[in-house]
Amino acid sequence: MPQDEVKTRILVVEDETLIRMVGAEILEDAGFNVLEAADADEALRILKAHDDVLLLFSDVDMPGSMDGLDLARVVHERWPDIRLLLTSGRHELTDAEIPDAGKFISKPWMSEKLLSDIRDLFAHR
Repeated sequence: MPQDEVKTRILVVEDETLIRMVGAEILEDAGFNVLEAADADEALRILKAHDDVLLLFSDVDMPGSMDGLDLARVVHERWPDIRLLLTSGRHELTDAEIPDAGKFISKPWMSEKLLSDIRDLFAHR
């Protein structure tokens, strides 16, 4: 497959199924290849199995062994080339609190803002 036809792969991590499905649909409609995980542990298993994920889009508040910010730190440490976009409806993080020049977007997000932030992450590396 020619490089220009390869879709950028994004991992969406969100414990709320409906929100995860909406986010994945927005990204797929924009032309991204999307993988989904319900928590950080599942996300790490997916990342170990897929070496082509270019962006982690994760909720901050999740049950399990780590929250989204902890997940972002682990991903940055193990896979430094993966860009990071975190989201929350409960917390407001500054971009500076996210490892590796990551970004934060508040919930509920509008699809245009979400896609704009993702494009920014890919443009400024």
